[in-house]
Amino acid sequence: MAYVIAEPCVDVMDTACVSVCPVDCIHLEEGVDRKLFIDPNECIDCGACEPECPVNAIFPEDSLPGEWAGYTAIDAIWFNDKAAARAQLDALKPA
Repeated sequence: MAYVIAEPCVDVMDTACVSVCPVDCIHLEEGVDRKLFIDPNECIDCGACEPECPVNAIFPEDSLPGEWAGYTAIDAIWFNDKAAARAQLDALKPA
């Protein structure tokens, strides 16, 4: 996985990062999700999204602050099991 969207995005979901992604690898289900998710299989590690995030929620995986380490798995799981990813997110940061 190249980039991860961490806790600062939760309940903010500014989509400026989506519009600059050249491969459309940033997703969410509007009205259901509390954050955006980067598909680890589609991300090309270009970094275009990182400076566009107004809340500094996007990090290269190897630079993700330790307190947000759980967001790496949440981003990856969402693309195979949205319910499990949402449950993990709620456990990390209750609504």
